[in-house]
Amino acid sequence: MKRFVSKRVSVAVLAAALLVSPQFLFARGAGAQAPAAPAAREVPAILAGHSWIPAGASVAPPEGAPEWFRYSGRFAGQRAPGRAFERVTDLESVMGLSGGRPTGYSVPIYGQPLQGYSGIRAMPDGTFWALPDNGFGNMRNSQDALLSLQRVGIDWDTGAVEVLDILWFHDPDFNVPFHIINEHTERRYLTGSDFDPESFQITNDAIWVGDEFGPYLIKMDFTGRVQRVFSTYVDGRVVRSPEHHTVAPPGMPGSVFNFDVQRSKGFEGMALSTCGTRLFPLLEGALWTGTEFENVNGRRFLRLLEFCLVQEEWTGRYWQYVLEQNHLAIGDFNMISPTHALVIERDDFEGTMDFALPPGGDPERYFANPAQFKRVFLIEFSETNVFGPVTKHAYIDLLRIQDPNNVSRVPLNDGVFTFPHFTIESVDRVDEHHIIVANDTNFPFSSSRNPNRADDNEFILLRVEELLRGIPFVPAPFDVR
Repeated sequence: MKRFVSKRVSVAVLAAALLVSPQFLFARGAGAQAPAAPAAREVPAILAGHSWIPAGASVAPPEGAPEWFRYSGRFAGQRAPGRAFERVTDLESVMGLSGGRPTGYSVPIYGQPLQGYSGIRAMPDGTFWALPDNGFGNMRNSQDALLSLQRVGIDWDTGAVEVLDILWFHDPDFNVPFHIINEHTERRYLTGSDFDPESFQITNDAIWVGDEFGPYLIKMDFTGRVQRVFSTYVDGRVVRSPEHHTVAPPGMPGSVFNFDVQRSKGFEGMALSTCGTRLFPLLEGALWTGTEFENVNGRRFLRLLEFCLVQEEWTGRYWQYVLEQNHLAIGDFNMISPTHALVIERDDFEGTMDFALPPGGDPERYFANPAQFKRVFLIEFSETNVFGPVTKHAYIDLLRIQDPNNVSRVPLNDGVFTFPHFTIESVDRVDEHHIIVANDTNFPFSSSRNPNRADDNEFILLRVEELLRGIPFVPAPFDVR
């Protein structure tokens, strides 16, 4: 394959907007009973390309950013039990750990972390827009990590990935409704302590980002300048995680208080309708009703919400994404037709069975809990099943990828190519026959191929003809111009 070359493209805005009337009066659906859905069938995937950004790669902060951001990861280390999130100033002085295993990379680092993508969109010119997450994993350890959206070019022949453009997120107009880390600076660049961006879409006039903290929906212009921040409405009311800006911890020791959204279970995936008028933000975890997590016949479901881009408001409608197992989560979500989409569903484990911890083995040198469930599902939802479960038609197993043409740049595991990463958070369709999948490295806290080496940010091109059969290819309708 030839190398992709970056060039600005202008795609015509599609047909007239589809208006959706707000609706808010619907039941929560906890413990709902429904007929058992037929199981999705496994279909094959063939490795067609394998590229990566090396672990530890970083980039200089934007011009005009405070000098503070020349370094990052000052709060990402834990020097002793009970001392997490304390400031560390000596470069590369605190080793990253993954399940107690040293990863070979330490923080703080020089520059801003480059890798750790949590969303991706394939562009008609062969490049990709990719979204790094909040930096080092949570609100308290990412105060010096800047947020951005990046265009990358991938050379499938050599394995190289080049960052072509970076849009740094900023709020000079004070449209973020709460105090941010860079509150009193001119550009007011956003950090991983302000938002946790996990998904994004590009429309004809804006960039939309799905946040995990609030959860929030963030509207930006094509420079990354915030225009508006939306709280999330479900059943006519705001739902919040412990990190929503209106939440305060209780003052009484021993107090118990509930949230609708668990910490780190906000918007993980967000799709754009092919007509370009609706967003479908998808939560990573089931909502808490006050007594249980929302479920269908004991299986938790995630709310797949609907946001009207014409009226810029929540419609009140949703679909149920029912998890295969209650401990699983979703990683990314993109539409590939008006009714079909790709969704990553995965466990929280990492590593391969050939490095599984043997009896009496050193837990610092083996995977105690190797990856078991990493899949990309083809789902369907439409007007006919609003408020009900989506249909899961088929899936590919990312732990059982065929490599007949010796494309892999890492050793195979039991004769197959595996993608055993802890968090796999990017998927999109590339053309008639291929999809792209990428991992979030959680740098320097994930080591999924080698128990003691931090993960590279890998991009894999998969030929999945059976998964995509009968679904015409529709290129991304909009690009950042």
